[in-house]
Amino acid sequence: MIETAGVGAAQDLEIAEICARFGNDRHRMLDILLDVQEARRWISPASMDAIAAAVGLTRIAVEGVASFYSFLSLAPKGRVTIRLCDDIVDRFAGLDAVVAAFAEELGIAPGETSADGAFSLEYTPCIGMCDQVPAAMINEVVAVRLTKARAREIAQRLKAGIAPGEAVLPGFAELGVQERVRAQVENNIRQAGEVLLGPVMQDRGLQAAMAMEPGAIIDAVEASGLRGCGGAGFTTGRKWRFAAGTQADRRIVICNADEGEPGTFKDRVMLTERADLVFEGMTIAARAVGALEGIVYLRGEYRYLLDHLHAVLEERRARGVLGQGFDIRIQLGAGAYVCGEEGALISSCEGLPGEPKTRPPFPVTRGYLGFPTVVNNVETFAHVARLLDQGPGWFHAMGTERSHGTKLFSVSGDCERPGVYELPYGQKVRDLLALAGAEHAAAVQVGGPSGTMIGRDSFDRCLSFDDLATGGAIIVFSSQRNILEIVDYYMSFFVHESCGYCTPCRVGNVFLKKAIEKFRKGQASDEDITYLKELSGTIIETSRCGLGMTSPNPVLSSLENFPLVYAALTRPSKDGVKATFDIQSAIDGARGIAKRRSYIFDKDFSK
Repeated sequence: MIETAGVGAAQDLEIAEICARFGNDRHRMLDILLDVQEARRWISPASMDAIAAAVGLTRIAVEGVASFYSFLSLAPKGRVTIRLCDDIVDRFAGLDAVVAAFAEELGIAPGETSADGAFSLEYTPCIGMCDQVPAAMINEVVAVRLTKARAREIAQRLKAGIAPGEAVLPGFAELGVQERVRAQVENNIRQAGEVLLGPVMQDRGLQAAMAMEPGAIIDAVEASGLRGCGGAGFTTGRKWRFAAGTQADRRIVICNADEGEPGTFKDRVMLTERADLVFEGMTIAARAVGALEGIVYLRGEYRYLLDHLHAVLEERRARGVLGQGFDIRIQLGAGAYVCGEEGALISSCEGLPGEPKTRPPFPVTRGYLGFPTVVNNVETFAHVARLLDQGPGWFHAMGTERSHGTKLFSVSGDCERPGVYELPYGQKVRDLLALAGAEHAAAVQVGGPSGTMIGRDSFDRCLSFDDLATGGAIIVFSSQRNILEIVDYYMSFFVHESCGYCTPCRVGNVFLKKAIEKFRKGQASDEDITYLKELSGTIIETSRCGLGMTSPNPVLSSLENFPLVYAALTRPSKDGVKATFDIQSAIDGARGIAKRRSYIFDKDFSK
């Protein structure tokens, strides 16, 4: 039901019940708002008033949270909301045709809601399905490998009143919890390694940990050489030692399952295939640092995994390995890339807008609600369970001198075998491309947009903390792709995802995007290259959190590794006056004569 004018007594009672479900706790604000959104299809002014009264906050505080997250809406949404993934790999795979099919069938354009309140159609950034594009979320159901015909068929079923699950997958209602997860999304495990995706004995690591003193667990993790697998690579054992050594009455362990970096989907696979192992690692961490509370921050795009994860948690409680002292709850996100940063993630768990926190203090000494907090990602916790099972020496022996163990790589884009590859650290990019059927790649984005774009002359570099560090994303681009179109898209992503707190990130990224657009129009001069470098440096040096510190990377790495692309689009200035010559118009005649297009100058070359 969509609320249209105020809330009556029955609706007031509904909101009161939702708030009571979470103990009228303002720190559970995101949970409350998500439930209200699901019940009402929007967060109305009257709903915000009712929530504020129930949890003891001002209306403006509630609205501050509701307006921050893209999956929450301050205007009515359709009973069925179709969120089309607008990632660059989806675009290259035919997204436009899919969008057109939905729009034609539903009679609405992206960004619109039908007059009868039945449907909303909108774009959303990467939803973690890059290995099976184009993809979309239809309410909480995921649809992958969409074509124009399939999109039209799904839309027709939805118009006929068929529920999203059945519209996407006939027979959906008869499937069990785990069956639904696997029916919606393929995991595409292309290579299972020795640590995570191969055979695993249940709770062997936890059994070993229970026979050890907490300090000895930390010693073992540190001796293994395990570093955080989210990309930053901080030593895991050292982080735990800081948290354990801080005087406090309460400590918290948080699993960061908000892998919002475009091109990354390895955690999705781990949460499907190895959720038990992840929870085991969290339980070991809790014993090591003395925590009784655990939180899994699950990105809103992975809502389809929620029932499956709850089922695994219940099974662990039934077996007595969870819930006796230490327990875990799942905090669902609501569409905010910045919440992958640990300070912003903690803010979100506290029921606040997902804005990064000022450092110091660091989370290990003052994190969630002011208590020492260990934040590691999905892959890291799973590694902990395995290295406690097999021993730190076993783990340390894999990889390179400074990068130990195995790494999960999410490979997508222009390759024959997209999916997840578990390999020891130190693999050459060229070798991974061969495994994925991408030997003819022209460019590879290592680490997603915040990482590094490399060309063929760098394919012998190694994937490790010693050389090319990555949280796991490997996005492959063929010679048919326009480098500056890719850079332009990534900059638009960062503009959209900035929390807006600090000016360098909020404004600087907009200026970078405008400068890239100038190059694409053929209107840039030599001075514009200098401008790109200087502005990028300013954003990196003055931004508050990791988003702004890495957002210029698409520009800087493409400038360094693909200088000829920029040179081909640069005209010298004369007497300090910048050129306004439009190269697109100038070469229109040549296009007609040659009957061909240029992958440098034509943004839609691949279509």
